[in-house]
Amino acid sequence: MKKLMIFAVTMGLATPVWALPPLSENAYINDRLIQARVADRIRKECDSIAARFAYAYSQARALKQYALDQGYTEAEIEAFLDSKADKARVKAAAEAYLAANGATNEAGFCALGRKEIANGTVAGSLIYEN
Repeated sequence: MKKLMIFAVTMGLATPVWALPPLSENAYINDRLIQARVADRIRKECDSIAARFAYAYSQARALKQYALDQGYTEAEIEAFLDSKADKARVKAAAEAYLAANGATNEAGFCALGRKEIANGTVAGSLIYEN
């Protein structure tokens, strides 16, 4: 009986096996933030591509709701979005993606934007060609 009580107390103090990883490790959320950054850079660097601002806003709200549905709190979400380190990490990942896909000048940004739109990627869904 004593072993059972020690086990019960220990289990109550231990981190549950279903604990959520930090938001910075949530692939779904991070991938979408990176793709949003990619879309934003494309629309800023390519004059013939613009943002679908209303859609992007609705997707941002949906992503926040996804995080809440996963069990993250408002405070955790806000801390993640305010984190300079996480912002820098997302920005660096987006810049690496852009460079790896030839977006180093206006022509490259435009070509990648057209490709993203044609392929129906997350980034492509956030932009359109004028």
